[in-house]
Amino acid sequence: MAWQSISQFELLVLLATMQLGEGAYGVSIARAIEDAGGQPTALASVYRALQRLEARGLVCTRLGEPTPERGGRAKRFAEITAAGRRQAVQTQRTLQRLGLAHQT
Repeated sequence: MAWQSISQFELLVLLATMQLGEGAYGVSIARAIEDAGGQPTALASVYRALQRLEARGLVCTRLGEPTPERGGRAKRFAEITAAGRRQAVQTQRTLQRLGLAHQT
């Protein structure tokens, strides 16, 4: 797979999606990022990042069943693809190398 440039926020969305597994959807991803970073995360930003990541083949999404709690709307669940997993690992390794190189 060729290197794809992703933003820091897109990496956070990928990592949160990986961590959450099958239960990953917009709100749960935003909460995971907020919990890890201690900063508020705009839900619209998560949805936009998921759209970009899906367009690149790094995540795939599917609609769940409509629920009465959501006014009959369905949650859109996200799952990281094999390509997304490779991208996340590669990006993390690159960031670690750059961080270590910067400290010397």
